[in-house]
Amino acid sequence: MFTALQSNPWAYPVLEIVHIFGIGLLLGNLVLLELRVFGRGAALPVKELARLSLGLAGAGFCLAAASGLLMFSTQPGELLANRAFTLKMLLLFVAGCNAAVFHARGSLQRLDRTARVLMLLSTLVWLGVLCCGRWIAYR
Repeated sequence: MFTALQSNPWAYPVLEIVHIFGIGLLLGNLVLLELRVFGRGAALPVKELARLSLGLAGAGFCLAAASGLLMFSTQPGELLANRAFTLKMLLLFVAGCNAAVFHARGSLQRLDRTARVLMLLSTLVWLGVLCCGRWIAYR
């Protein structure tokens, strides 16, 4: 796979497009769900909206993770030495922990202040992931 990424001039740019598409699916659907948690679109049932948006967000995460791993494989040493990359990986871990806490406490059933704080934190952390990902090329 590594040689295919290096030998085909279209392979890496297509991989980047897949990565960006996955990020768009992930973040767009998380923001949609966050808006509902904050009371917007109150006519939409939370359970059904969550099932749809979290499914699409999960698919987006899988696309972004798979394409990200392939991009990482082309230059692991360089990326591991890049502070923006290491910060991005730390923020991904924080995002995963935050999601685990959100779902473990049943936040979608409660829609309380803590659920809103966790959703806002999620959005801010994912924005940080996005910024770090973009910054990798400039570090």
